[in-house]
Amino acid sequence: MNSPRPRLDPAVAETRLAVRDLLATALDDGVVAVGDLVLVALSGGPDSLALAAATAFEAGKQGLRAGAVVVDHALQAGSEAVASRASRQASELGLDPVTVRRVTVGSDGGPEGAAREARHASIADVASATGSRLVLLGHTLDDQAETVLLGLLRGSGPDSLSGMLPLARREPGPAYGRPLLAVRRHTTRQACAAAGLAPWHDPQNDDGTFARVRVRNALMPVLERELGAGVPEALARTADQLREDSAALDHFAEEIAEDIAEHTEAGISLSVRALAANPPALRQRLVRLAVESEFGVTLSRVQTLEVCRLVTDWSGQGPIDLPGVRASRSGDRLSFSAG
Repeated sequence: MNSPRPRLDPAVAETRLAVRDLLATALDDGVVAVGDLVLVALSGGPDSLALAAATAFEAGKQGLRAGAVVVDHALQAGSEAVASRASRQASELGLDPVTVRRVTVGSDGGPEGAAREARHASIADVASATGSRLVLLGHTLDDQAETVLLGLLRGSGPDSLSGMLPLARREPGPAYGRPLLAVRRHTTRQACAAAGLAPWHDPQNDDGTFARVRVRNALMPVLERELGAGVPEALARTADQLREDSAALDHFAEEIAEDIAEHTEAGISLSVRALAANPPALRQRLVRLAVESEFGVTLSRVQTLEVCRLVTDWSGQGPIDLPGVRASRSGDRLSFSAG
């Protein structure tokens, strides 16, 4: 008589299901095709390690190959050993190929921003070298909630408060998938424990000089204690709702832009009358869309509002000089030219 199969740990099941659903979506959307290589960005921490284990189990079932990329930021003593250990764990899970890249982190954008830029550039380079069109990242629901809360504290707009996308295409470069955005951080830790995986715990996750760490370790526990459990889930739901609203407004802006935009020898212009007839949210999107599509420049909210004053509060004032772009009004046209 066959002995019963051991019960699958719920945390392992949850991470596997999350990866299964994301890979199925990527296949359905044409982001990847059967036979393609999917890379896991692996730090060796519990989130990315649980993701690596789930991907190693699920990818082959959907006809995909799974590998890993490990980035050594060289910012801490022993970082090379941490990267080597993560590489071995990836290989033991069956991921192949496994690539380790050591990067030099600059100073632009602060330590977190500079490390992120170096990491993303290295991952994109490995994806290009291996032909991978999809990289999976280990961000969890807790990361999403922290992102939304940080955006609120900074007074960010809906695009920032929309949080991270589960599946984001980028051109050029690979698409990025975040299968674990609906999975709690404690679940990934339990998944590692159940699978006998020993994750690395980054000491920087306890460094209070980082704003995200202060939100995670100080602010979020206070909110949950004072407001009750479920704060991270509520913040993540807020991101989902704002993302849907932002996508709808962007869609409307693109449709309107086709009717009110005119390409000129110097750049692009928009109808002032049409801009004024639209609510502020759409008006500002139309201005940002025109500048970004024509010049590749992303305007800040302050810059966008200043340009919109040429529509709503114009008394003959002259052009506005923006980074790489000049905005000016002439009669019923708001024009943008290279600055």
